[in-house]
Amino acid sequence: MEPWGTSNLRALSTEEPMTLPATTLTATTSSAAALIRPQPGEYAPYYDRYISLVHNNDILAVFEDQRRQTLLLLSGRAEADGDLRYAPDKWSLKEVLGHINDTERIMSYRALRIARGDQTPIEGYEQDDYVRNGPFAQRTLPDPIEDYIAVRRATVSLFRNLDEPAWNRRGVANKNEITVRALAYVIAGHELHHRRILEEKYLR
Repeated sequence: MEPWGTSNLRALSTEEPMTLPATTLTATTSSAAALIRPQPGEYAPYYDRYISLVHNNDILAVFEDQRRQTLLLLSGRAEADGDLRYAPDKWSLKEVLGHINDTERIMSYRALRIARGDQTPIEGYEQDDYVRNGPFAQRTLPDPIEDYIAVRRATVSLFRNLDEPAWNRRGVANKNEITVRALAYVIAGHELHHRRILEEKYLR
């Protein structure tokens, strides 16, 4: 049986295009607070580069739309595409996907702790170390795509089940104060930022 039932993902040869699974993920808004954009005081200015890319105020709908668009972008790609780099010192396509997944997990973890009222400062992380120590180069292209689907499903489940006070809670992560709502937008904007790089520099 193939992984998680309806999946058509599998390891493919370099000549065989990849068929992505037809999955469904319902992202329903659980709170009016999920329809309010984060304001500048809710996050460090650095994150505006991501948050400003998200134009829809229904962040759960954004998560679902992104999932569809990202899978469409990756549909039909040959295994060799996973090793593409637009410059020798840049990440491969598989490493970019691994970075997107790692970052979404970390931001969701931060959101979970803050949403539950945990006021313990959360440490930062070094993205280059995560990619360097990740197994992405040894994996086949379907692996990080399956991982992306699983991570996004977990992200939607987390945010969909928050109550209204949770969206507004603040905590400290990487020495900066941030709200749960802002973290949701960082997740979405960060993926969009990297998807545009994939479109413009890897998969033209």
